[in-house]
Order: sequence, then structure tokens, then C-alpha cells
Amino acid sequence: MEVKPFKALRYNAQVVGNVGNCIAPPYDVINADQQEALYRKSDYNIVRVTRGKTAPSDDGQDNQYTRAAGYLNKWMQEKALKEDAKESIYGYVQDFVIDGTAFQRLTFVALGKLEEFGKTVKPHEQIFAKPMLDRLSLKKATAARFGLVFMMYEDPQNVADAIIQKAAQQEPLVDFVDEQDVRHRLFAIENDEEIQAIVAMMRDKSCIIADGHHRYTTGLTYSRESGNPAAKYQMLAFTNILQQGLVVLATHRLVGSIANFQPEAFLARLKEAFDVRSFEFVDGPEAEEQARKDMLAEMRRLHEKEDENAFGIYMGDRAFHVAVLRDKQRMDAAGTMSAAWKSLDVSILQKLVLEGMLAIGEDKTGDPDYVQYVKDRPNAIHEMIDAVDAGDKQIAFFTNPVKMHQLVKVTDAGERMPQKSTYFYPKMYTGLTIQKL
Repeated sequence: MEVKPFKALRYNAQVVGNVGNCIAPPYDVINADQQEALYRKSDYNIVRVTRGKTAPSDDGQDNQYTRAAGYLNKWMQEKALKEDAKESIYGYVQDFVIDGTAFQRLTFVALGKLEEFGKTVKPHEQIFAKPMLDRLSLKKATAARFGLVFMMYEDPQNVADAIIQKAAQQEPLVDFVDEQDVRHRLFAIENDEEIQAIVAMMRDKSCIIADGHHRYTTGLTYSRESGNPAAKYQMLAFTNILQQGLVVLATHRLVGSIANFQPEAFLARLKEAFDVRSFEFVDGPEAEEQARKDMLAEMRRLHEKEDENAFGIYMGDRAFHVAVLRDKQRMDAAGTMSAAWKSLDVSILQKLVLEGMLAIGEDKTGDPDYVQYVKDRPNAIHEMIDAVDAGDKQIAFFTNPVKMHQLVKVTDAGERMPQKSTYFYPKMYTGLTIQKL
């Protein structure tokens, strides 16, 4: 893949103060409460651009996109955002802890030449139309790119990783800790030899999009429609797939709006193709907590096996369940998809259960009234259980994370997983670098 350095537009601490107060998570993980908190954090927080507030009076002349352009132009005029003097590749280092184990993920940010999906750039998930139109509207209004598209490449020689580690010995351009205790640091790689080493290493590499499918697809569309030569290159973040710091967590499903849903009838139908083990509890939070732990332990045990497909279930019926696919031939009805795709837990859940048993087709999987996708962050499972107990949703489906070799096999087959199959943790934050076209 062709990559090159660029002069990023970045926050100027002399104007904005603490740059960490201006950075935000990706737009698609920010809920209304987080949006409000980010607005309060700084008058310069990037959320005002990437996920601005809407108003009932919005129209074609005054809306979240025109206001985003207004903020961007105002901040540039005030020198709150300044373009770097020298073209650089940027080293992005994230330090984090999961279950007591410390990890570090090394990434470099550069401009990459946009390629249609194929041999060089491979998507791994399906996308929704609504977010893509939203991002396209923002690009048209601002002529800029804000969020990072997370790309994975493979390099056993660790060329870029070594250069990033060397850069990390310098004073960081940005250094802050987010609400999940993830430390984010940004460094400038300005040495011409080091830049050319990264450019040469990437020249024959293909990449898998880990996160940011909507942003990349929008970049392709904008490049075609705008006629702007600069739009042929997009700000991308590249991570070596061989890193231990490349962590994939699960994305669970909360399901609702199913007419005449009965837990007992659903379980009976499920047992036609699945072996179902139930962890019942009678009364008291301690018994419920133990049943939940037993369900998760059984899911983890099955996840270690290559030939088992399992997911957890909670329906407010005083029990947690683990469903294990018994009749694997049922997935033959999934059509011409590869064996690798059919072997994914999320594919089985999507095809056999959501579509086959609950009649939630592709037209509804992007509707949060029917399916809400929940990233496996702290307290996520408890919050899903609470949603079912409160009657807001009817079923919580708990999934194991997709394994990296499964992801590679599916993309090598030229296929995409169901929507929201993976959760690469931690997220790459928005506002560290901006690409102005």
C-alpha cells in the first residue's frame, strides 16, 4: 500500500490549554451523555465537529454539519488548530490494562492512497448505510478528515514498530489518559530515513480494515465525487497484526421488539439445532451472580476449542443459558459463503437465530429497536441484564470474541463478517491529527 507523510492539523496547547480535553472517542461510540460531557470538557473539543448536537430548527442552511464547518474554520483562524511545519509520520502509542495484564499497542498515522476493496485493502465487516451518509455529509461540509481508520498489516521484521518505539523516547506531542485509564501518546517521526523505511516496508503490503469501515468507504465516495486530488489520500492508522497489543474483544447483542415473544417457546425451538445448558438461580443477587459467572466460564471453555460454536443467553427467566451448535449442517443454508465465514459464532447467531428463529432480517439488524450492539467494556454485561430485567429488551446474547486467524481467513476469502462482529480495544481517539483537504 502506498503511504506518505503529511502535515497534520493539530491542537495548539498555547490556545486550547490541555490538549487531552479536546480529544474524543470515535463518533460512533459516543452516546448522548458522553456527548454532553465532552461539550463541557472544552469549548474546543472535537466532538462539536464529529458528533455535534442537533436541534429541532435544523435546516439546509443551519445544521450539525454547517456548524461543524464553522467550528473548524473558527478554530483555525484562532490558531487553536495549527498545521505542523514539517511533513511527518506520527507514532501513536496506547498503554492499557485488561484483567490485570498490561498491553501496549504501537501504531503509525500516515496518508494512505485510497484503493477500492480488493487485494490491497480488505474490509472485514458489513456496514450500515446511515452512518456512511452521515460521515459523507460531514466531509462535504468541512473538506477534512478527523477520525482514524484502523488498518492492520503484517510485518515480521517490525520495521515501523522499532521506529515508533524509538520515537517514544522523545517528548510526546500529546499525552493524556482517557476515562477507561488508557494512556494515549502521539509522537512525530520526522527523520527522512525512518519515513522512507516505513514507506518502503508498506509498499507491497495489503491491509485489513479493523475499525472505521464507514470512514474508509466514505473516503472512497468523497474522492470520486469531489474531484479534489488531495482526497485520493486518506489519513489512516496502521498497526502490525503480529503485535501482542492488538486485542479483540466481543460485541454482544441486545434484542427487542419481537412480537409475542415467549422465552420457553424460544428455548424449545433453539434446542432443535443447539445443545443448551442452563444455569438457573432462584433468589438473591449472589445466586444470580454465580450463575452469570458459570455461564461466562462455560463460554470461555468452549471458545478455546476450534470446532465449537457457542453464545450465552439471558431472557429474564431466572436462568443464564449457553447454546452450542449441534447440527452444523444448518449453516449450509447460509448460501455460498465460505466455510470460514460459516464457522463464526456471530454468523451462526445472525443466520440461525436472529434471522431464522426471530425473523430479524438484514433490514432490521441496523435498527436499534431490534438489535443493539454492546461492546464488551466494564459493566456491559450487567447493563444488558438490567435492560432485560427492566423490560427494555427481551433477549441478551453474549458472544465470545472473534479470533484473529478467523478474521484473516474470512477476509482472504474476500468476504465480510456480519455487522459489529469485532471490538478492537482500545479505540483510537479522534482529534490527535486532522487531515485538511
